[in-house]
Amino acid sequence: MGRPAWLNEEETRAWHAFMAAGALLNRRLDQQLKEGAGISHLQYEILVRLSAAPDRELRMTELADALYNSKSGLTYQITQLEKAGLVHRRSCANDVRAVYACLTDAGQRVLEQAAPGHVALVRELLIDVLTPDQLTAVADGLGAASRRMLGQP
Repeated sequence: MGRPAWLNEEETRAWHAFMAAGALLNRRLDQQLKEGAGISHLQYEILVRLSAAPDRELRMTELADALYNSKSGLTYQITQLEKAGLVHRRSCANDVRAVYACLTDAGQRVLEQAAPGHVALVRELLIDVLTPDQLTAVADGLGAASRRMLGQP
């Protein structure tokens, strides 16, 4: 294996800024959601995905893939949400291996309560800080990186 292509000064600056902003943003969003709605940022994203799905339910494997999470990690989160009455699981009559996560009415209410504060904080901490050109560059650049990691063209 050849020598690594070390990051230059500007690449290092971009990498450190990305890591710091991502960690700080996730920390603040998690804190705000725990204080405001009693759920974590990941649990909020689970509720969002279920709310947007047909019949407010998704197969657990699809949900894990959509969240870029492991099946075991998702199972733990669904168990916590189930204990809180925000989701329930159901088996599939056609495929005994398939399990669906289903959003309850209580889960929908928690999501509706949490969403305004969450969106306001995302806007305050990230969206409104960037110019339209910067926002486009971030979306384009991170989209390209995500596609590469997913093995997509």
